[in-house]
Amino acid sequence: MLLTRRDWRGAENLPPGGGFVVCPNHISYADPFAFAHFLYDNGHPPFFLAKTEVFRIPVFGWLLSAAQQIPVQRGTVQAAEAFAAAVAAVEDGKCVPIFPEGTLTRDPRIWPMTARTGAARVALTTRCPVIPVAQWGAQEIQRPYARELRLFPRKTMQMVAGPPVDLSDLYDRPLDAATLKTATDRIMDAITAQLEELRGEKAPAIRFDSYTAGVAEIGNPHRVHLKKVHPKKPSGRTKGEAS
Repeated sequence: MLLTRRDWRGAENLPPGGGFVVCPNHISYADPFAFAHFLYDNGHPPFFLAKTEVFRIPVFGWLLSAAQQIPVQRGTVQAAEAFAAAVAAVEDGKCVPIFPEGTLTRDPRIWPMTARTGAARVALTTRCPVIPVAQWGAQEIQRPYARELRLFPRKTMQMVAGPPVDLSDLYDRPLDAATLKTATDRIMDAITAQLEELRGEKAPAIRFDSYTAGVAEIGNPHRVHLKKVHPKKPSGRTKGEAS
C-alpha cells in the first residue's frame, strides 16, 4: 500500500480497549492488505477469518498461518471451529475483521450485496462493539476477480470507520435466524450508508442477492454459473434491504 494515496478516516471510532468485530465491504482481492494496513496503522493488529482457499496462495498463505489467522471452510465442522476461535479472539481483547458478504460482492456496480450472518453471530455471542467500515479504491488497484495489479498512476484508497452499530436490544433475544437477520441487516445498512457518502451516490434500494440473480458465489461470476457451484440455496445469507 506504499504506492497508494490514503484517505483514511474514522479511526476515533475504533475501540481503544477490549475486543471488537470490524466489518468492511468487499470489493477486491486487495482488500485484506489495505484493510490490515488501516488497522495496523491505527494500533489494532487484525485477527482475520479467511476462506481456506486463501491459505493456499503462495507466500500469502504462509504469512496468514504464521500470524495465527483463522481459516474458514464453509459448511463443515471447521466452520464451527472458526466461529469458536473468533469468539475466543474477541473475548481475549483482539480486533476481529469479518467481511460480512463472505466473498467479493457480485453486485455489478460494486455495492454491498446480501450478507452472511457470521459477524452478527460473533457480535451477539460476545456482546462486543461492531464497527462498520466502508472502503473504496481497492477495485482500481485490482479489479474484481482480476489477477493483475494496476499501481500507476497512483490510486487513492478511501476507508472510513463508522460509529459502533447498536445491537444492544438484541442481546437477550434467542440467537435464531430472525435475530441474526436483523443484526446483519443493521450492519450492512451502516456499511452501505457510509459507502454512499464516499461514492456520492445512492445504493440500490434492495441489495443484490447472488442466488436469486443466478450468479456464482465462488470464483469469477462471469465465468461460472450458479447451478454448477451450489444447486441448493446457501444458508446464513440475509436478503435485507439497504436503507
